[in-house]
Amino acid sequence: MSFSWTPHRFAGGALALDVANSVVLRHDAARRIDRFAVSNQMRDFPHAAAEFCAERALFGNIAPVAKENEADFIALREAIDLYFRERILTGGDDQSLAALLEAVAKVLREANPGSVAAATAHSVLRLIAMPDSERMKICGNCGWLFVDRSKNRSRAWCDMAVCGNRAKANRHYLRKKEEIPCGNI
Repeated sequence: MSFSWTPHRFAGGALALDVANSVVLRHDAARRIDRFAVSNQMRDFPHAAAEFCAERALFGNIAPVAKENEADFIALREAIDLYFRERILTGGDDQSLAALLEAVAKVLREANPGSVAAATAHSVLRLIAMPDSERMKICGNCGWLFVDRSKNRSRAWCDMAVCGNRAKANRHYLRKKEEIPCGNI
């Protein structure tokens, strides 16, 4: 499967969330896609992040994850998703926070300081310390994590141009479907 890193793929509002969102349809085993499992996509990700990520000004150009650190980077990604998803849904717990901090510490100890793994670890720490954590949300369409930076905190989708349009089109379809009388098909 071939795809490109587009601005939509960086709709999380923070590098750590964009990394977690590299798994599409995470909770649908039949349709789940791990973008980092696709050949060369993990290598291409830092270049795209430097162009599209909301935090790009904080880290500038970043290097890809070294081959020997890929497993730690994937473990960090999974810990990010688990902790922040739990934090949004239930307020989080100490176990998932501890696992996330352990993954962050391992990456910071072992990864190249200029790598996407190190930049992601720093992004995690900024998100944990974020004073208005209620701005962190889960997209109502695709399930991606994102930071709602809208003035009135009413954003419901990771990206209005993609998920927002899909959700609105689906609601329109269902309304029209209900309007058709059963005997006129």
